[in-house]
Amino acid sequence: MSDWAPSGVRSRPAVGCTGVDRAPLLFLGPARVIFGVAVAVLGVENLVWSKTTEAVIPILPWVPPYPLAAWLMGLALAALGLSIATRVRARVSALQLGILLVLCAFFLELPRLVASPLDIGIRTAFFEPLALGSAALWLAGTLPADERSGNKWDRAFAVAGAGGRYLFAVSAVVFGIDHLLIPDFIASLVPWWIPGKLFWAWATGAGFVAAGGFIAARRLENWSAGLLGLMFALWFVVLHGPRVLGMVWLSRVPDAPHKPAEWSSAFIALAMCGASWIFVQPRAAVRPETTEVASADVAVGADVAVNDASASAAA
Repeated sequence: MSDWAPSGVRSRPAVGCTGVDRAPLLFLGPARVIFGVAVAVLGVENLVWSKTTEAVIPILPWVPPYPLAAWLMGLALAALGLSIATRVRARVSALQLGILLVLCAFFLELPRLVASPLDIGIRTAFFEPLALGSAALWLAGTLPADERSGNKWDRAFAVAGAGGRYLFAVSAVVFGIDHLLIPDFIASLVPWWIPGKLFWAWATGAGFVAAGGFIAARRLENWSAGLLGLMFALWFVVLHGPRVLGMVWLSRVPDAPHKPAEWSSAFIALAMCGASWIFVQPRAAVRPETTEVASADVAVGADVAVNDASASAAA
């Protein structure tokens, strides 16, 4: 459990934890692996399709539309994703990935969003890297320090993690609002064999908004992040999986395996699944912003105990 406490914090497991208290621990390892593997696959995909400018744009809209830039970005995503998944200097890699994706969002997509704020496609292209980058920042703030980096950057990692929570929450709310604005289009993406397509369009939109609000407010955050990740996992298996695997009888989308955009959508959904589960934290973990206060309380309590013992001895 201490591995997932915020940087520089030594926390004791809660005594007498119930099954519900321990349940979030089931998400922590798989979340990091799922997130890292999905990011690495997106990087490999970018490397494969970086030969021409035309092929770059459909893969990841938030990657510079130039072959060399796309190749470098693919290399960075593959390396950082593998580092996170294998936990080799994962803390530093998560911070670097978070900074990289947030910078891509603000420098590449924000100008387009300002020019066309009502374009849902552009809004999605901005908030996708922002959500993934914010999850990486939060992950960097919760992973323990490795032997090379030590604890000298603990404060920076803690601040990055705290900021990542709110960026992710805002992104989730925006995704939900966008779903609610275009329910008919979202319903058209639901597989043909699932009934009540319009209901699921409204339900996913409302789920996004609720999850983002609860995560930001720190109320039912484990349930919200866990269910949000489950929704993305179901999308990956039920919606995107049959498409990229060529199951036309199930997806009714021909030639999907040959379209880079289909593979990108699938692994962005998987990355968002891992990103959501990264925010599921055990109750015993101390939050980054409470570290200094908790340390001060412990110090004061120790001083009081020493003074009381001295007084008793003198008496």
